[in-house]
Amino acid sequence: MKTATFYLINNNIKNELIAIERLACYLAILKWRAGKRILIACVHNKQARKLDDALWAYTPTVFIPHNIVGEGPTDGAPVEICWPTRLSPVNSDLLISLLPTCAKFASFFNEVIDFIPNEESLKQLARTRYKVYRKVGFQLTITPPPQ
Repeated sequence: MKTATFYLINNNIKNELIAIERLACYLAILKWRAGKRILIACVHNKQARKLDDALWAYTPTVFIPHNIVGEGPTDGAPVEICWPTRLSPVNSDLLISLLPTCAKFASFFNEVIDFIPNEESLKQLARTRYKVYRKVGFQLTITPPPQ
C-alpha cells in the first residue's frame, strides 16, 4: 500500500536552513540508513543547492551519498535532489517533497514524505496536497517531527 506521511513543523531558522529543509535532510539520512533510495523534490535550483550543501556538511563523521540530479553517477546516488525542471529518470523508493503543490510524479512512489508548516497559507496548501494523496490512494499519516 502507498503511504504518505505529513510532518508538522515550525518555521524557525538554524544555520540558513528553515525547519522544513532541516527535517528533510534528517529524514533523508534516516531513510537512507534504512536502505531506501530517496528523491528530494525542491521548489527550485537554489533550494536544491542549499540542501546539497547541507547534506555535505550535516555531520563531519558521516558521509551521505547524494547528488543533484544529473550531476552524479549515471544510475544516480542513493539520495538525489531535484526541482521541477530537473527531474530524475532513476527510480527511487521514497519521495521527500518540499513542493507547495502535489508533484505530478508523486503517484510513482510507494512512500511520500510531506510537511505541514505553521504558516496558514502554507498549511492550506498542505491540506490540498493531503486531499490529492488521499484521492490517488495513499494511506495518510500526520505526525510531529522526530525529537
